[in-house]
Amino acid sequence: MRDLTPFEHLVADHLCDGLSNVAIARATAHSEKVIENTVSRMARAFGITSDGDTNIRVLLALAYRTHFGDASFDKLNVDCSHSKVGEDGNRYCDKHVD
Repeated sequence: MRDLTPFEHLVADHLCDGLSNVAIARATAHSEKVIENTVSRMARAFGITSDGDTNIRVLLALAYRTHFGDASFDKLNVDCSHSKVGEDGNRYCDKHVD
């Protein structure tokens, strides 16, 4: 797997939050086409391919969470496998990227 760009990390974070391409485009001030292309590039980076029965966005979110952790778990108050208790007593994913 190649390194993801900062923009790809941003898009992946939004994707993991459950946002649609349209919503991600709005949040990042880019076109929907730019987001679609970014999602496609990230899927290739993770080696995810599409067939008629596979949702690339779901697999991409799972792959991203596996490799980088995910702040989305923190926002949902759901423990992930990287979940730790911080000095403040709150649980957080110690692998998510900010």
